[in-house]
Amino acid sequence: MSQLIERHSRKAARILDSARELVLDHGVRKVTVSEIARAAGVGKGTVYLYWPAKEDLILGLFAREVLTFLDEITARIAADPATVLPRRLAPLLIRTGQRLPLARRAQSGDADLLRLLTQQAGDRELFARTTPGALCQTGMPIHHRHGLIRQDRPLRDLTYAVHAVLTGFGAALSDPATASLGVDDPDQVLADTVALLLDPPVPPGEAAIAAAAEETLAVLRQIQQAMLDLIGRSQTLQQ
Repeated sequence: MSQLIERHSRKAARILDSARELVLDHGVRKVTVSEIARAAGVGKGTVYLYWPAKEDLILGLFAREVLTFLDEITARIAADPATVLPRRLAPLLIRTGQRLPLARRAQSGDADLLRLLTQQAGDRELFARTTPGALCQTGMPIHHRHGLIRQDRPLRDLTYAVHAVLTGFGAALSDPATASLGVDDPDQVLADTVALLLDPPVPPGEAAIAAAAEETLAVLRQIQQAMLDLIGRSQTLQQ
């Protein structure tokens, strides 16, 4: 059965929603289980029925957010394999990642949230694999192997360059006021930048794109399953 207990319990769903809003408003340290229970309209003991501690609840909450991100990326690639092309995948990773409020709070310097996410080495490594830069690093060998990117430069150099581009665009899109000049369509600028950096002289054929998409999906689904396993471990009730 699904590790997502909120699919089987409305109370669990309300607890998760309440915890998310409280953490976003006040941060991890200031939020208590009593406050979460009160906001969700349940008793404090009901929270502990599903999660052994506040930290487990928030860890599972963050993992759910990352899982939503992965679900959207995999769904888009599965629906249209050409989404795996770097010039299309890069804007998708950045824009989808920006819709993760807890991740943005962590990136903005919430030390308590960052400490919670990095307490266990396995959790830290798993979350690190899901950043746009890390997914780019994972995907580049697949793109290279199937001819989706240029072959005339060392793969490590191209990977470094794309990571730098994604990091810069991510920062600019997260805080548009820091960008010196506004543009009408920053996603298109990012797509054009990645295309100039990576596109091969001869466009890949449909078979190569399909093969790269399938291999990429296999990797993403492994990460999704690992995230589901983490969610399952964070809960008291195993569904």
